[in-house]
Amino acid sequence: MINLKKSLGIRLFVIAFLALALLIPSVLIQELISERENRRNSVVDEISQKWGKKQTVVGPVLSIPYKHYFSVDDKVEHTIRYAHFLPEKLNIKGSIVPEVRYRGIYKVIVYNGKLMFSGNFHSLDLSVLNISPEDYLLDEAFISVGISDMTGIKDFISINWDGQDYPANPGIETNDVLQSGISIAPVIAANKEYRFAFDLNLNGSGGMLFSPVGKQTVVELNSEWANPSFTGNFLPVEREVNSSGFRANWEILHLNRNFSQQWTGPNQEVSGTAFGVDLLLPVDGYQKTMRTAKYAIMFIALTFMTFFMIELLGKKVIHPVQYLLIGFALLLFYTLLLSISEYLSFNLAYVIAASSIIALITVYSFRVLSDMRKTGIILGVLILLYGFLYILLQLQDYALLMGSIGLFIVLSLVMYLTREIDWFEILDGPKRASGNVQIEN
Repeated sequence: MINLKKSLGIRLFVIAFLALALLIPSVLIQELISERENRRNSVVDEISQKWGKKQTVVGPVLSIPYKHYFSVDDKVEHTIRYAHFLPEKLNIKGSIVPEVRYRGIYKVIVYNGKLMFSGNFHSLDLSVLNISPEDYLLDEAFISVGISDMTGIKDFISINWDGQDYPANPGIETNDVLQSGISIAPVIAANKEYRFAFDLNLNGSGGMLFSPVGKQTVVELNSEWANPSFTGNFLPVEREVNSSGFRANWEILHLNRNFSQQWTGPNQEVSGTAFGVDLLLPVDGYQKTMRTAKYAIMFIALTFMTFFMIELLGKKVIHPVQYLLIGFALLLFYTLLLSISEYLSFNLAYVIAASSIIALITVYSFRVLSDMRKTGIILGVLILLYGFLYILLQLQDYALLMGSIGLFIVLSLVMYLTREIDWFEILDGPKRASGNVQIEN
């Protein structure tokens, strides 16, 4: 019968098996983190649906229906299609007033945006689209503005078109360009320039986007939120971010996008070429906790290796059950970090969880090893591991580089400490030649 206590080689294989077996609960912990994050996202979606989702504003767009003729069984028939025209100049000025809403332990960023639109349409040249002028139905032309979430509209909207105010109506006659929004039906004539102006008071959450529909589009945004993320197809030409908020300016030409100033039929690229800003929470604890949990195998392997080296170079035998308890303690760190970070900042939660686990394993190690020096080695290794992981989390862009260097140093140290060990003798059994490491029962 195999004597587990006297066979260091057998214990080595058992310890390796336990380290691999502990990967199963580590995967379950990652699933728990994902589940909590999905729960948070569902709360965000629920609040956003009632307050207003992330807003994308597109327009204004001038659409003119026309008759399109085709032959069926030698008969000429027609259907109604739409020609679309974009403004020459589009200016948007706005401010975003953020607010943090809470639902239980979760928080969501919502905002109220006040936007002022102005610009002009160049004199319409109806011949550029190869459509006969008499086929245009100018009396049915309309101006539309796309708003992605209509529940966020807070005030009545009136569009000043060519000096006259038109109250906006919900809905758009065609979905060629915009899926939802408002529209007006002013008087339109060919070869005439039109100016427009209107204000929007919108609620939304998460962020706000715009589409560069002008031949020249200029957007100016400001807010008191100090953690913006400028997103989309275009970045601001000027931006200023500080503790009191941000200010950003975009200037975009029609040459920067992949659609023209006029076309016929559907064109979904108009809404797809959006840019703007996202309002970010300072720290996403779930993402950082998930990143931390992915280092579980490294923590288990290095901690087990430290204890095994103490066995190998010392005179104390550690039972596999004790390894298992230490492994469970290492995994408990991630659940502590997840639960505490839902109430406190991530950095503070990390310090509390890491300190608790380090103290637990250190006290347990002293009771097992009954040696202050060896316990001090375990304490030092744990402090280095958790401190190193904390640095990796802060230096996200250099995490791979720093992690690779750290593992190289650890491997070099292990190779140095075990350079004179005869592994054949160890794996064969407790009897070894003089000069080899000796295990004392």
